[in-house]
Amino acid sequence: MFFNTPGKPTKFKKAVYLMASIILGLMLSLIAHAIIEIKYLILADKLGLAVNFYYGCVLPIWLQISLWLVGVVGGYFLGSWWWRKLYVERVWEKK
Repeated sequence: MFFNTPGKPTKFKKAVYLMASIILGLMLSLIAHAIIEIKYLILADKLGLAVNFYYGCVLPIWLQISLWLVGVVGGYFLGSWWWRKLYVERVWEKK
């Protein structure tokens, strides 16, 4: 079941594949955002620093937006790379 051939590549399959990888990139950037914010809050607590919140978040808005953009762009390029490996080059058939 899991090792069936993926079939012919179509535009719809590629769109779904890229959308899924972009969602994965967004989720990974959300995890990275949470880890960065937690580490910063722990450090600020240890040092006794005052913390400013920007719309419910400690990180500045430019950093929040850049993390989202890195997640989207990284997910797109990761999906494009895996699409080429699995559907165009068919690396798994050559083993």
